[in-house]
Amino acid sequence: MKPETPSENPAREIGLSLESDEYDGGAARGVEAIKHALKTMPGSAGVYRMIDDKDRVLYVGKAKNLKKRVVAYTRLMQLPIRIARMVAQTVRMEIITTHTEAEALLLESNLIKKLKPRYNILLRDDKSFPYILITEDHDYPRIVKHRGARAKDGSCFGPFASAWAVNNTINHLQRAFLLRSCTDAVFANRSRPCLLYQIKRCSAPCVDRVAKAEYDGLVDICRDFLTGRSQKILKQLETDMLAASERMDFEQAAMYRDRIRALSQIRSHQDINLEGVEEADVIALHHEGGQSCVQVFFFRSGSNYGNRSYFPRHEQGAEIPEILSAFVGQFYADKPAPKQVLLSHEIEGQELVETALSINNNRKIILQVPKRGGRRKLVEHALTNAKDALGRRMAESASQRKLLEDLADKLELDGTPERIEVYDNSHIQGTNMVGGMIVAGPEGFMKSAYRKFNIKGDIAPGDDFAMMREVLTRRFARAQKEDPDRENGTWPDLCLIDGGLGQLGVAREVLEDLRIEDVMLVGVAKGVDRNAGKEVLHIPGKPPVRLDMQDPVLYFIQRLRDEAHRWAIGTHRAKRSKQIGKSVLDNVPGVGGARKKALLHHFGSARGVADAGLTDLEAVDGISAALARKIYDHFHGEN
Repeated sequence: MKPETPSENPAREIGLSLESDEYDGGAARGVEAIKHALKTMPGSAGVYRMIDDKDRVLYVGKAKNLKKRVVAYTRLMQLPIRIARMVAQTVRMEIITTHTEAEALLLESNLIKKLKPRYNILLRDDKSFPYILITEDHDYPRIVKHRGARAKDGSCFGPFASAWAVNNTINHLQRAFLLRSCTDAVFANRSRPCLLYQIKRCSAPCVDRVAKAEYDGLVDICRDFLTGRSQKILKQLETDMLAASERMDFEQAAMYRDRIRALSQIRSHQDINLEGVEEADVIALHHEGGQSCVQVFFFRSGSNYGNRSYFPRHEQGAEIPEILSAFVGQFYADKPAPKQVLLSHEIEGQELVETALSINNNRKIILQVPKRGGRRKLVEHALTNAKDALGRRMAESASQRKLLEDLADKLELDGTPERIEVYDNSHIQGTNMVGGMIVAGPEGFMKSAYRKFNIKGDIAPGDDFAMMREVLTRRFARAQKEDPDRENGTWPDLCLIDGGLGQLGVAREVLEDLRIEDVMLVGVAKGVDRNAGKEVLHIPGKPPVRLDMQDPVLYFIQRLRDEAHRWAIGTHRAKRSKQIGKSVLDNVPGVGGARKKALLHHFGSARGVADAGLTDLEAVDGISAALARKIYDHFHGEN
């Protein structure tokens, strides 16, 4: 009899007996839990969640008919290994019914992004995109970079692939159209033009250096340029430049020349463009070695606004149509989709995804897989970029894995660490004390796992040992509470402590107090003269380790320590800046943002408010007699 491979018999992987058709352990419990849910499950469209014994969502799925879809999970012999394992861990199910399958798809995408179930394909590194915003809530609109929800009082243009692309475009637009970028508060308080006016990047409407009608005209032309009428605007500017030159108004002609040059710079930075593609995203996926890279190019107003790489998380056996379908659903779950999405491959349920996106965006969205012509060339260009990006990532992962293996060898660890945590503290003469934790693993720095710790305990200023004790106690006490069985990958295999034997001793005491015995601790102390390259590694129960100055493992440890140092210092600076920005008026009861602004405008400073008399306070707009008395008593009372 031919032996069965795991793929031929997925049920055996989870304990299903082929001969007796009986279930063993978790597999039987999982099937029974699903059968129990099926008794009351409707035959309508909706979303289902499979949940384990720790109340964690394992999987989120959608269906046109919930009962018909979910019953398939009871036939273990026909399921892939990954899904069979999921069924074995399921103890209950939850469902949400929807009116249509398209609504179910939208809800599924949102729940996956929110819950991040283990068995779903997950989109990672999904950061918000920057836009260009031209405000509309002021007589003189300003042009700024914008992130987050679409602004109600303004026109947004984008998305751009990076902050650099937005900033670069805004710089050129300011040179061309001289629009202001300052805040309304700065605008209202200017008495003379700022530096941007001097370097010809603003027309200084704050001090009436430009007429209102002329400024409005500049705003309209800028909007037209950003909505795709760039060629028409450039031709008009050329005509105006020639006309000014003919009437010997060379200063005006030079102004038009500078505008043409600035706008041409924007177009020249847009790498690839295609005639006829006004608004589209190009999404291409390259799959190799069980990993995938999705490359997204953004085309708006006929211009290329850049591209970004994504590396969705999925199981080894996942197929391209499934991965790409999950990516598209999650990618547009919280952002507007363009009129056209050009794909490298057909996706699962393409018509359904198209319908769902159209519903979500209140307009027709077309998903297309181009086969020839210019659009196909765009897709192939994106595919090439996806292939190159995945190759670089796989090479970096292999290099990182080799470093981790060498680190384990040098430190005599039991195995290669999958998660390294590095701790550092920061303060200035004991003020604004903070602790920082950074995390690294086989794929490099895991920035989503970084943590900040505001020191809360009654600690003497500058007591580094007490700060380290508080940080580690809070970190591991929380880990014991939230993940006692260490199943979520949040426990470290190795902790690097920035410091010598003193800090290492504190770390050991914390773990001993919490009865944690299997987390490796290493203290990284600066060597002679505190020079990089002469670090000493202190390991409990072992003699100090000094690595060769050219050893790649030493460079790796230095990188980890420097990243922790950067993170802690950045946290400290942010806290210090926030402290500096506080005013004595923040502690006055009844004084909010608007009243504080009125008081500062009237008296010029917080000190002026504190020294003001009762009658002077009552004279401020928006300050009643009762509030004036509160403010006066706050600064002049017995306390």
